[in-house]
Amino acid sequence: MARIIGGIGVSHSPTIGFAKDKNQQNDPVWAPIFEAFAPIKEWLKEKSPDALFLISNDHVTSFFFDHYSAFTLGIGHQYSVADEGGGQRHIPPIPGHSELAIHIGKSLMSDEFDMSFFQNKTLDHGTFSPMSMLANDDGSWLAPIIPLQVGVLQFPIPSAKRCFNLGLALRKAIESYPQDLKVVIVATGGLSHQVHGERSGFNNTQWDLEFLDLIEKDPQQLTKMTHAEYATKGGFEGSEVIMWLIMRGALSGEIKKIHQTYYLPSMAGIATVIYENLATDSSFSDAEKQINQMNHQLAGIEQLQGTYPFTLEKSVKTYRLNKFLHDMVYPEHRAAFKENEALSFTQANLTEEEKELVRNRDWRGLIHYGCIFFGLEKLGAVLGISNLHIYAAMRGQSLEEFQKTRNAPNALYSVAATDAKKNDW
Repeated sequence: MARIIGGIGVSHSPTIGFAKDKNQQNDPVWAPIFEAFAPIKEWLKEKSPDALFLISNDHVTSFFFDHYSAFTLGIGHQYSVADEGGGQRHIPPIPGHSELAIHIGKSLMSDEFDMSFFQNKTLDHGTFSPMSMLANDDGSWLAPIIPLQVGVLQFPIPSAKRCFNLGLALRKAIESYPQDLKVVIVATGGLSHQVHGERSGFNNTQWDLEFLDLIEKDPQQLTKMTHAEYATKGGFEGSEVIMWLIMRGALSGEIKKIHQTYYLPSMAGIATVIYENLATDSSFSDAEKQINQMNHQLAGIEQLQGTYPFTLEKSVKTYRLNKFLHDMVYPEHRAAFKENEALSFTQANLTEEEKELVRNRDWRGLIHYGCIFFGLEKLGAVLGISNLHIYAAMRGQSLEEFQKTRNAPNALYSVAATDAKKNDW
């Protein structure tokens, strides 16, 4: 089974990435940052983890307020660095551990954490500021990541206690994964800082050191604090340190601190820590119980003939094709498709199998491949094909045969606004 070998806590201030990109390791102002991250890099090389579960928050870069989630988990195969307004940093994409991420997502949902999931989104300095310090000397990455983005900017946000409890559930999720993997939990954010309003520039070194002591020795005390108390002690944006409680909750009660630094160069207290797990009480029976719980809601669904749940596995497998179908909602995309299907397939990087499915209007085949129906109906709307035609094709019937099974046998419709008055399908 997979096991958590330790936890890392690091700040994710953009000054970290700035110092790295400017090669400021010999500058006395920035050198302490490089010195702080060096033992973490060496520890990771020594332990050689198979995956890093990386907890961070986005800074209104890839996750805007049109859809802002409390907890959103990355389940994709790769994550690129985001452009935060001045161009992308010259950093290669970091691989994701999709299989473990999917397992974790299922487990957390079964423990009644209502997760969101994402793919194909870039990640900003919350991830890449610290991670760039931990890359290999040739720029490659030490291990794939599973990114958890926590919504800490738009209130209400998760409580400190909720974050800690998520960590407890995360531990069950990881330790029930059947492969023998070593996992490190990486929490980012903080320490004290405030970047808005007349209180901008606020820091509190005394609180930062107290927080580091409590997160190690008495995390339960931290779970009792309100957001206002965190903001009072550590600055409003500094209250993001509640994300560290996810990491601490995922570790065992007994840990050993083997590294800690603190430095306040500018706007944020920059800390680094390493904790090693000293005890674990996981067992095969615990893992089996968790897996049974994960599978409980869909147990027996395979007995429903012609029914294909759209799962996280399918979402990852068919993301490219589902996105191609979804994007029919954009006028320019559907115009390009209608003008030159073959070219639009190539531009979307569809595989030959995927091209053939769309080219043949193989509605049943698309479902069997893993597409979701609501992409099919968008394609049908563009092609002038009614939903009823698609339903019939999926059942292997003619339209006339299918209509005989309906109470309104002459009803034809699609989701296209232009089809409202259409009579000739």
